[in-house]
Amino acid sequence: MQDVIVIGGSYAGMAAALQLLRARRKVLIIDAGERRNRFASHSHGFLGQDGVDPAVIHANARNQLTAYATLEWMEGRVIAASGRKDDFMVETAGGSQHRGRRLLFATGVRDELPAIPGLADRWGRSVYHCPYCHGYELNQGRIGVIGTGPMSVHQAQLLPEWGETTLFTNGVTPLDAGAEADLGRRGVTVERQPITGIEAEAEVVLTDGRRLNFAGLFTAPRCAPASDLAAKMGFRLIETPMGLQIATGEAKETDLAGVFACGDAARVPHSVSLAVGDGAWAGAQLHRSFVWPEG
Repeated sequence: MQDVIVIGGSYAGMAAALQLLRARRKVLIIDAGERRNRFASHSHGFLGQDGVDPAVIHANARNQLTAYATLEWMEGRVIAASGRKDDFMVETAGGSQHRGRRLLFATGVRDELPAIPGLADRWGRSVYHCPYCHGYELNQGRIGVIGTGPMSVHQAQLLPEWGETTLFTNGVTPLDAGAEADLGRRGVTVERQPITGIEAEAEVVLTDGRRLNFAGLFTAPRCAPASDLAAKMGFRLIETPMGLQIATGEAKETDLAGVFACGDAARVPHSVSLAVGDGAWAGAQLHRSFVWPEG
């Protein structure tokens, strides 16, 4: 019997586990090895790790966790979870079963990208979602925002801080007169011609044959928890401007007693540093749930 089974061993899950391990709790991390930022070669905006390969950050963190004797790490994918507080069971795709007193969902999210040829191939390399993570490296070059919905207007309002910006409405980003006037005041060009594809590094090809080159492109994907386990267990998902996330209280506990959630799957906005902070808080709250089980 583990004290806590952590489903997902990326930044939030490891940050939570660290707090628990330092309280000498038995922790099992089950990780499928699918970090959200696995496509990016550098991580930015994370204090002390700025510019470091995210794979290196992950490997260093995992190595630090293995120094704690009460950690067990398993490579695998959890496909089922059931039970109640103090007696949960999870099952992996490999058929193994594991019992734990608490569960922590740190599964991250999946990004539902625009169905534009060439975009997915450039995700995390020249197409991004977070200007704080990637804007500086564009060196104030031209920036394109590929519309996906109302959040794209927010991106286009923000991105002129990093370079001359063009918003591609692409038939899915509505603009009222007020929003268009605001974009104009910020120097944002609005392009309504639909996109047929992304080529080269960050070249947008339009249906009228024009090709517009940019230093980088941004888009606002819709997100949802990377695993459907939360839905299967029946606890609540809520809609945010960025998509679905697991509903939690201040202590990061879901509406199913004994099950907690943290990181991108349970908060917005998303970044490595915010995921680490959220995980650290969740780990501390998980520990408190043992100390004050009726709290």
